[in-house]
Amino acid sequence: MTTLDDDNNSGHRKSVFRDKNLQIIFLITLMAVLGVASITPAFPQIAREFHKSKQSVGLLIIFFTLPAIVLTPVLGVMADRYGRKHVLIPSLLLFGIAGGMCAMVKKFEVLLILRFFQGAGAASLGSINITLIGDIFSNSKRTEAMGYNASVLSIATASYPSLGGLLASAGWHYPFILPIAAMPIAVIVLLKLNNPEPRVKQNLKQYLLSALAVIKIHRVIIYFTTSFITFIILYGSYLTYFPFLLEKLHNASPLFIGAMMSCMSASTAVTASQLGKLSKLFDIKNLLKTSFFMYTIALVMIPLVPGIWMLPVPLVIFGIAHGINIPSIQILLTGFSSIENRAAFMSFNGMVLRMGQTLGPLLMGTVFLMGDLSYTFFAGAVLSALVFSALIVLIR
Repeated sequence: MTTLDDDNNSGHRKSVFRDKNLQIIFLITLMAVLGVASITPAFPQIAREFHKSKQSVGLLIIFFTLPAIVLTPVLGVMADRYGRKHVLIPSLLLFGIAGGMCAMVKKFEVLLILRFFQGAGAASLGSINITLIGDIFSNSKRTEAMGYNASVLSIATASYPSLGGLLASAGWHYPFILPIAAMPIAVIVLLKLNNPEPRVKQNLKQYLLSALAVIKIHRVIIYFTTSFITFIILYGSYLTYFPFLLEKLHNASPLFIGAMMSCMSASTAVTASQLGKLSKLFDIKNLLKTSFFMYTIALVMIPLVPGIWMLPVPLVIFGIAHGINIPSIQILLTGFSSIENRAAFMSFNGMVLRMGQTLGPLLMGTVFLMGDLSYTFFAGAVLSALVFSALIVLIR
């Protein structure tokens, strides 16, 4: 078992980034965000290939994300009861097999079924990777590892649409080949990942009650709520309506829109990679508060910038806020859990994120119907300001 503890002599410790266990976790993270970002560039071709409407093709996302809402907490419990690898390896294999088979189908209905099973395989990936970081690392090394992982996630999120678009230019089915990479990653996890496994001595009822007791702690509820609102803002105000805003106000091309969104992701990746250093200068709770202050500024600025040349400024601010926010919440939450219930605990957070991802576009869509595109950003700014104020009052 590899455990990096701050009590060790820092001069003799290898870099957290070079730790082989963390590098394996990076591979899991790369799969966790692959399922949607890599295939969306192929949607127009899929619509033509299967003679489907844009709304019907959107089912490829819904069928993928739906299983996670139910399965994520269940798989978290199983990871605590039976071990991380016993859940992670089958999940990676299912993700890879079902995802790869999508490239070979001839009927849209079969494609939806395979996406459902691929989504079931993906359900645990985004929470067990964070769980493993909490298991393996401690104190400032955990903070560094969370930051690096968030940085890898941001780089993947920025890169996958371009990679998927490049593959889709050769045929709609080629982006679906990418999930096959999960299968060798499952083998690497089996043979190379050196992680502690929980030894649960409680019966199932006692275990569930102890996990529930942690979830009911008021600070934990605050952090879960914070996480939920973060993804409402990200998926509602930013990811859904930013492309439409650029097209309306600046007549921007898809290539330019992608470049601007990559600018935000790049600033997120750089910031998250430096979180370990930032946490030595500032308390992690204060960093979290600052992120929502920056969200507020960026969301107000985006629809009000006087010219397209000024647009990178609020996007970089938004990216810095996001690079601080996500790993900070994860660090604070993992600190409340023990190895015996950490997977279930972080899986509950994963379920909360999925709910934010689902409700964000619906909520901001309602705001959009009430007025203008800019209203969706102002609504996100109001939510950010409310969270910032609440954290100032409730978290000291």
